[in-house]
Amino acid sequence: MHSVFEAFADLAQDPSLVPALLVISAAGAIRGFAGFGGGMLFIPFGSFLFEPRVAVVAFFLIDSVVTLPLVRRAFQHWDWHTVLPCALGSWLGVGFGAYILATADPLALRWSISAIIIVLVAFMATGWRYRKRPAPLLSVGVGVSSGVLGGVSQVSAPPLVAFWTSGPLPAEVIRANVICFFFFATLGSAVAFALNGIFGAEPIGLALWLAPAYGFALFVGARLFGRANETLFRRAALIMIMVAAVLSMPLLDPVLRG
Repeated sequence: MHSVFEAFADLAQDPSLVPALLVISAAGAIRGFAGFGGGMLFIPFGSFLFEPRVAVVAFFLIDSVVTLPLVRRAFQHWDWHTVLPCALGSWLGVGFGAYILATADPLALRWSISAIIIVLVAFMATGWRYRKRPAPLLSVGVGVSSGVLGGVSQVSAPPLVAFWTSGPLPAEVIRANVICFFFFATLGSAVAFALNGIFGAEPIGLALWLAPAYGFALFVGARLFGRANETLFRRAALIMIMVAAVLSMPLLDPVLRG
């Protein structure tokens, strides 16, 4: 088994590293601005460039550490009445998702990740609204679905964003809710990944390469929040994520890999 140093050194010769750096930068900008979407953009391309488990765990490590400054500011605006039940639900669901990630066929995982993202982004684009005040049990249920998706692919935001944008909450609170949710959900994911033996030298080495680019782009995206046209940016982000999901389908491998 390679050490982290060997995995890091090997990646310096990997032609997939440059496109991975470009995609992780775009993912960081989206995550910094909207509070979500980084995994939705990176995981499909990352699973195309690398083995899916490597891409998922590497992004988990990067996002867990680099986004900590966002969390501190988000706690000033979050709605804990709905975030905490969602976080509890995610802890219940993430173990099952991590088990799937650890045991499923890599090709099947790529198809599943692409399909999940396409369906959820399409649902988010419909503009469906839930106008009643969410009950705690509903929040827990949404958290469970997000936890399963997060364990499989680190793409847990769409159910939450669709849930919270369905009500009267302002964008600042929705963004803070998502960021705080990820903070709590990360704790459950770390335990689930460790118990399923998913951590390894390859994803850690990849995370070390990609973290600086993600961190800088995250900072830029966070600075843009409240200054750019939020509606236009979110639409552009969803389009980028959808394109990433389509292009990462194994069906297109003969075309993209030549």
